[in-house]
Amino acid sequence: MILRWYSWRLALGATLISAALGAGAVLAQGLSRDQPEAAHATKLRRPAPEDSFARHVVSTANPHASAAGLEILRKGGSAVDAAIAAQLVLTLVEPQSSGIGGGAFMLHYNGQSLQAFDGRETAPSAATEDLFMQHGRPMEFPDAVYGGRSVGTPGVLRMLEHAHQQHGRLPWALLFEPAIHLATAGFPISPRLHSLLNRDPHLRKDPRAHALFYQADGQALPIGSLLRNPDLAEVFRLLAAEGADGFYKGRVGEEIIRAVRRHPSAPGLLAMSDLRGYRAIEREPICVSATTSRRPAPGVEVCGFPPPGSGGIVIGQIIQMLELVGIRSGPPTSAQWMHQYIEISRLAFADRAMFIADPDFVAAPGQDWRSLVDPHYLRQRALLIGETRMHQAKPGNPDGRRLSHAVMTEQHESGTSHLSIADQYGNVVSMTTSIESAFGARLMVGLSGAGGFLLNNQLTDFSFQPTSEGGMPIANRVQPGKRPRSSMSPTIIFERRPDGARGAVMAALGSPGGASIIHYTTKTILGFLDWNLSIQSAIRYPNFVINGPDRVLEIESGREEMQSIHRGLAAFGQSALPSELPSGIQAIVRMENSWQGGSDPRREGISLGD
Repeated sequence: MILRWYSWRLALGATLISAALGAGAVLAQGLSRDQPEAAHATKLRRPAPEDSFARHVVSTANPHASAAGLEILRKGGSAVDAAIAAQLVLTLVEPQSSGIGGGAFMLHYNGQSLQAFDGRETAPSAATEDLFMQHGRPMEFPDAVYGGRSVGTPGVLRMLEHAHQQHGRLPWALLFEPAIHLATAGFPISPRLHSLLNRDPHLRKDPRAHALFYQADGQALPIGSLLRNPDLAEVFRLLAAEGADGFYKGRVGEEIIRAVRRHPSAPGLLAMSDLRGYRAIEREPICVSATTSRRPAPGVEVCGFPPPGSGGIVIGQIIQMLELVGIRSGPPTSAQWMHQYIEISRLAFADRAMFIADPDFVAAPGQDWRSLVDPHYLRQRALLIGETRMHQAKPGNPDGRRLSHAVMTEQHESGTSHLSIADQYGNVVSMTTSIESAFGARLMVGLSGAGGFLLNNQLTDFSFQPTSEGGMPIANRVQPGKRPRSSMSPTIIFERRPDGARGAVMAALGSPGGASIIHYTTKTILGFLDWNLSIQSAIRYPNFVINGPDRVLEIESGREEMQSIHRGLAAFGQSALPSELPSGIQAIVRMENSWQGGSDPRREGISLGD
């Protein structure tokens, strides 16, 4: 078994390094303020072949994770089983993006019912609303991120265990084997990981991380170096034997609390009682109906994650308002198309800034989050769009009542990874997972020696300011036990049957990228459903984002397809900035009797199946 996994590791490592180097050039340097992770390379990687898979498919952000998921599917595992194995491997090979020290949202469909599993982090019970305020002002984002202050109660492992209890087919311990073997035997450091390690000024300050990732002179281990993490393997063995309780109630949890509370410059408030009390929550997905060129009648149903996720609502608003103003057809070839997209996005993000927060702390408008995607409400919102940029995009008022919260000011948001999986039993998983910023809080936890896993900085997704200048509370402010708002947008698209009922799965997808996740996912949905692009072509299409009601459009730099649009925006009172927008879409689509996978050429992902 060990020899087989070692051979598989070497083959995948060689493939990954040659593919990355084949893209040429050094990693991109010019990043959007919402993009802490570099693009994979200055050129897009060659598109992956659009292979068809009859039985099952797994699409993740890293070849090692995709291979681990496929191995589990081949053993008869379910989509949830494969997602667990893939997440554990991502903890090892993509430490900048996700891991067991973070949280996740999972959509799961079993052929009959759609579930939303919330594994988002929670604020410590000792947290106060002014956690990120100093001298009456919000802290600078970097100062808030690094150290124990920003660490929330990790949720991904408890959520995965909860989903496994319902939908797992293989033993829990078996799902840890791929990650344990890879952590023990090692894997070659990719150009992407090497670059991110070198450019980060804070990770090397953590003794465990320095010993694992860096040389004596402080430089990252060279590309192709075999990276072993035996301490993480030890953690995984304990969790395989003890289940998630080993994390939330045992030795691992004790080490987490020790690292957080004893941080030398920014100690945090997390306590063992926070870990012991954490629970994963099942929520009601947010779904909207739409007609598309691929399926004009009876149309499709696009389902996303509800609050504390903002993606399901904002994507639903954008898709429906695009249809209301008559520009769903594309791809975008005119400045007028982009002007309308900008205005729609500004209105949607204004609602996001006002309303969306943890539903256990903040009531939905009209007591129902679906009020924000109600067609009648969106029709009224779309009437606000004119021939030029509106002076100010303000939040709406779906239920007509007096607003009880203030708008949250725009704030940095980042990070993340995504995986999409379909198994042979008819189950589909779309899961977005994150430790927030690249390398999270730059705080590594283990049981002995060096290495281990990184902790999240998800508490910085809360509003740093608890109230407006006028004293009105902000919905997404810090509160004890609260889950911060997220842009993670796992999505599953269904056919609609002639009777209006939910039909078969058409696609599952999502992306990393902070607030830009919403636009990356929307663009790919539009490309696949409305622009008659294959899923790989839709992913590859240039990115464009506007992440707030007062922000300026950003267009993916170096993409000739967008030049005429960029030049023409001034006539509509709009402007745009070229930016590196390194999405990481991982998608699967159902094509008649087989599956196809799509992986973003801007990063390292790959789709595998049989």
